[in-house]
Amino acid sequence: MSRPSFDHATEAFDFIDRLENLPSPQEVMKETANSFSLFGFENFIITGIPNPKERFEQAVLLKKWPAGWFETYAREDYVRVDPVIRLCRNTVQPFEWSEAPYDREREPRAAEVMDRATDFRMKDGFCLPIHGINGYEACFSMSGVDLDLSSRTKPALHLMAMYAFERTRQLLNPLPCRGADLLTPREREALMWAAAGKSAADTGDILGITERTVTAHIASACQKLDATNKTQAVARAMQYKLIRI
Repeated sequence: MSRPSFDHATEAFDFIDRLENLPSPQEVMKETANSFSLFGFENFIITGIPNPKERFEQAVLLKKWPAGWFETYAREDYVRVDPVIRLCRNTVQPFEWSEAPYDREREPRAAEVMDRATDFRMKDGFCLPIHGINGYEACFSMSGVDLDLSSRTKPALHLMAMYAFERTRQLLNPLPCRGADLLTPREREALMWAAAGKSAADTGDILGITERTVTAHIASACQKLDATNKTQAVARAMQYKLIRI
């Protein structure tokens, strides 16, 4: 799929602006479905990764999944054998479903999950693992049959998915308001340039400081925002209105 005239960064920031004004998870779901369809995605789910004593259904925050697939996935307890979920537990980096390893011969149930998903037009997918400071594990997983996944689109999808997760969580379980002075001016600048797609080296050149100093500012911002990575810190800083793009 190729859409050369589509401005992925602009769509990502417009999506964030639209989500900020939505008052309910249901409206977030509709807007997320509409926006992600521009990249070819037909289905998505935002869910916690259940512990051994927790049912999959109890962990789901928001979903647009075919009814038959959700019922099947829950009934068969596929979350315990899903290669995508397994990889989510072991990485903080977004990945394509095809990158989640499993052995068809030795793991027939894992193969079954992936094969049956295709019956519901969930042939390929992209997944964002989410790891909280306190051990919370979740993911934003999206799928379709004709996806726009490239080095240009993936950063936009990463930020959009992270913000959708943060906005959904905020609506379901509001976090305390963070003061404008939570981050230093340099930390805010570092996150703003990160949101614009600049590397630490690029940001250092722009601000007249070293790459190492930029990295330190971002690490400090992550700690203050209880974020496990730069993209989550950017999403939370935007949600708390600590930075504007």
